[in-house]
Amino acid sequence: MYIEQGYKGDIGLWKYFIIPLCFISFMIINYIATIMSPVSVEDSMDMVIKQFGSNLVLIMILLPLAVGFFVVLGWTKLVHSQSITSLTTSREKIDWKRVIFSFLLWAIITILITGVDIYLSPENYKFNFKLIPFLSLAIIGIVLIPLQTSFEEYLFRGHIMQGVGLLVKNRWFPLVITSVLFGLMHLANPEVEKLGYSIMVYYIGTGFFLGILTLMDEGLELALGFHAANNLITALLVTADWTAFQTESLYIDVSEPVLGWDVFIPVLVIYPILLFIFSKKYGWTNWKERLTGKVLSKEEFVALASANAESIS
Repeated sequence: MYIEQGYKGDIGLWKYFIIPLCFISFMIINYIATIMSPVSVEDSMDMVIKQFGSNLVLIMILLPLAVGFFVVLGWTKLVHSQSITSLTTSREKIDWKRVIFSFLLWAIITILITGVDIYLSPENYKFNFKLIPFLSLAIIGIVLIPLQTSFEEYLFRGHIMQGVGLLVKNRWFPLVITSVLFGLMHLANPEVEKLGYSIMVYYIGTGFFLGILTLMDEGLELALGFHAANNLITALLVTADWTAFQTESLYIDVSEPVLGWDVFIPVLVIYPILLFIFSKKYGWTNWKERLTGKVLSKEEFVALASANAESIS
């Protein structure tokens, strides 16, 4: 009962919408500024990187989101009077083994897929290893990227998921709304400008995948591990001059990007395979109820919790 964990705080549904509205408003302003700017996102990024260097620019991109992570946790603790554990999981404590398993699984798969592509299409990649810049990137990435990805998970799959779920009393609507909002958050990314709006299939599809992970596993742990691995390993392995993260990575993708059917492969092939792996490892059942069922009222949740406590004792 992950969504119902919100009842463990000082409930007040208005408290769930202050941070999301502020963040969404910032995203809208940023998107409007992007589309109205006479300079493309790619050219803007290129100018800033030439002036400050890619590692410093990466810090400038990640730091506000890393701060946002602590804002969400602080709001949960101080305003909601809710524990960080109950924002994270329905389990008695955060299962770090789940976080690590998800991280390692996706990190290994990402490295293998990237390695195979470099081997099969070496003309599309330029080896870019420079020891000091790469080590600096690694330190920046290891420190800040998990905070950035955790902010997004705690905001969308945690804070908004619980708030909307408690409001509408079902599970399918918060799954849909958080997945769509997560995708729309990427509208101002240079990838969208370069490849077109069809790339939103990938971003929104990834939002649905992470939302399904959260609801089926009754916690954020698997989503936290996957998201951190996705952004960190990608930042360390491959960059391109048209991506949001332009880093001192091992390789530079020098191919001309073309949006084709490959955008559907993660959403329609890889993500279902991952869900199958996770479902077998963690024994997921009752998919329909967990993804579309009703959310208990506070009275029902308290009564059920009391009954469970009595049965255990």
